[in-house]
Amino acid sequence: MGKTKITTEEKIADPSIETGEAKKASPKTPKKKIVSGILHIEATFNNTKVLFSDKLGNTLFWSSAGAMGFKGAKKGTPFAASKVGEVIGSKAAALGVKDADVVVLGVGSGREPAIRAFMAHGIEVTSILDATPVPHNGPKAKKPRRV
Repeated sequence: MGKTKITTEEKIADPSIETGEAKKASPKTPKKKIVSGILHIEATFNNTKVLFSDKLGNTLFWSSAGAMGFKGAKKGTPFAASKVGEVIGSKAAALGVKDADVVVLGVGSGREPAIRAFMAHGIEVTSILDATPVPHNGPKAKKPRRV
């Protein structure tokens, strides 16, 4: 038949592991305190992505509706965007952020709910910039049909 696996017990130096007690991790303290930053929101029809960076543009943390567990058409909903904004707001508040600028890209329905959920954590929004790309003249039109 199959091979049998033989295991041997080793003596462990740490007594807390033998008794089954889990080591308690110290509460996570942020490495650096950041007072202000930039919140980038990309709201498409299919998803909402939120990214928080410092004033220089270095990414600190990000999340999206898909990363939160929403699937399919539910990713583009305002509810999913508010949940993403809530997560980013709690992370930013833990880092000590007091105010943030907001840059919004896209025309999805999650633009405003993400900002509102972010602001709910006591972070002041100093400015909102809409950086949605707009075509000046659009693509070249099709040739007229000849009959």
